Amino acid sequence: MDTTVCYHATAGVQNTDATLAAAQRRAAELGIRQLVVATTTGQTALACSERMPEMERIVGVTMHAGDEEIFVQRPSGRMRAPHPETIEKARAKGVVFYTGVHSLRGAVSSAIQQRFGGVQAVDVIADTYRTFSTGTKVAVECVLMAADARLLDMQEDVVSLGGWRGGADTALVIRPAYTHGFFALRVREVIAMPRDGE
Repeated sequence: MDTTVCYHATAGVQNTDATLAAAQRRAAELGIRQLVVATTTGQTALACSERMPEMERIVGVTMHAGDEEIFVQRPSGRMRAPHPETIEKARAKGVVFYTGVHSLRGAVSSAIQQRFGGVQAVDVIADTYRTFSTGTKVAVECVLMAADARLLDMQEDVVSLGGWRGGADTALVIRPAYTHGFFALRVREVIAMPRDGE
């Protein structure tokens, strides 16, 4: 099959509009009706809900617990993460939010590494995905988290969006799996990703 991949020159929030456009197009072509999006403040999830009202399910995956009340710089200015008003606007448009342990970074293995040092097997997996882009690692991780929370139809593919330092610069088509069955997960297509950067 022939399809188009959207490659960005660098990673970052400036790619959000193009990534969402590419994701919307490919989801429509494939008949995919569920979307997972990494969202620190809630802004990217809100943008997805406004751009893709045809999605039956949009899951916004936030930073894990313990990272609340941090502030991040966004194009619109400095925002609290998560940003309550933005989250509520997205919820009103049907976005379901999930905050939990990050499947690839942030679980017990991270605590072990911080206390004792060394490399955990899950870190090797996470950094291998990062050789594509940070957004690739994030997009895969968010699908695992949404699956574990029972927020996905596990029989259907999902479009998953990730990024680096805000917004979305990576979009993948993924066959979801639960974290405990990680090796059943399949990255089926790359829709968009940065060619250079984090």
